[in-house]
Amino acid sequence: MALTLSGTNGVVGAGFSITPGGAVAGIVTVGAAVTITESGIEASGIGITCASINDGQISGRRNIVINGAMMVSQRGNQSATSSAGYFACDRFYTSNGSDAAVAVNQSTDSPDDFGFSYHLDCTTADTSIAAGQYFLIQYRIEGQDIQRFNKGTSSAKQFALSFYVKATKTGLYTVELEDTDNQRQISKTITVSNTDWNRYVLIFPADTSGAFNNDQNNSLSINWWLLAGSTYNGGTVNTSSWASITQANRASGSNVNAMDSTSNDFRLTGVQLEVGDQATSFEHRSFGEELSLCQRYYETHNHLTTAKTTDGSVTSQWSTITSNDSNTLVVSTGIIYKVPKRASPTVTLYNSSDTTTASRVNAQGTERTVSATYGGPSALTRIYVTGASSGNYVTFNWEADAEL
Repeated sequence: MALTLSGTNGVVGAGFSITPGGAVAGIVTVGAAVTITESGIEASGIGITCASINDGQISGRRNIVINGAMMVSQRGNQSATSSAGYFACDRFYTSNGSDAAVAVNQSTDSPDDFGFSYHLDCTTADTSIAAGQYFLIQYRIEGQDIQRFNKGTSSAKQFALSFYVKATKTGLYTVELEDTDNQRQISKTITVSNTDWNRYVLIFPADTSGAFNNDQNNSLSINWWLLAGSTYNGGTVNTSSWASITQANRASGSNVNAMDSTSNDFRLTGVQLEVGDQATSFEHRSFGEELSLCQRYYETHNHLTTAKTTDGSVTSQWSTITSNDSNTLVVSTGIIYKVPKRASPTVTLYNSSDTTTASRVNAQGTERTVSATYGGPSALTRIYVTGASSGNYVTFNWEADAEL
């Protein structure tokens, strides 16, 4: 390209000019992929302008997933269990509908840039899968947190999901987005080809049908299928567009059985869900911020593996009996949660010297039964204790669960 330098006109080239005052007119082409105009920069087909940066996919809070780096583990590790539930890393649900058993841990085996992973260690194998059996890792999301996808409208946007997996069982895995408000879903598959850490990116299409409810209940679940019976993989896996749920089309017929050997381990971290057709680098947040976000759903007085000792130092989180009602003593607790809960939580109390038996408290050294608890999303206000004496001090551990 020939350039002309002029004290009067500045820099002049074919199709553009830069005046002595710095104004650019026309179009500047750099190589084959970058075009610069007064409207912005076009790079490989992506317009880069102030508007697109400040109001686009790379601006603001991108990651909808809480604790995607697996830093927070309020409940602690879970020894071998065949039950379903929230174990180890907060916000990730072990959905076990099989004969397998797993230990669930917060592992320090992690890829670069991460310190932890969600670890499933198969301790009892299930090698004969019945039709209705399944094993999922599930992440559930409130409807009010995903309105930005504009699902169910003509302005609906795509879903970009990225995550890291390390698994001893190689092969094909199904990853599903499940719209629980409208009973719709779409699945994609990944191929784990080695036992190293690898990052996977899945772009799910927009859905112009079925808007998410704008409330605090579960509207969208991310499901990683680790085992699927024919009820769920007996059809043709639905990978092209959102559709009403047909159970047989949710998982691939080639999906691995990651629970077929006690040598199997599955690790997951770096989970990110964002708006758009491209996955960006993982959005790291501080531990303190992640903990606070997790405590909207679950909070505990302390790890239940550590009993609280009764040393006579009564605090506001210990309690004194204040009244008597038909042989049931009413205890004012004064417990204010660090973070208001998603909804009024289920509160479980444990004797301060026995963390294994629920609905018990220590009343002046004697274990007593809790018959009821009262409170709301922000506080545990009082409990009812059977058989204690007025004036007894009551000590206990507690957990408040408002998970989806």
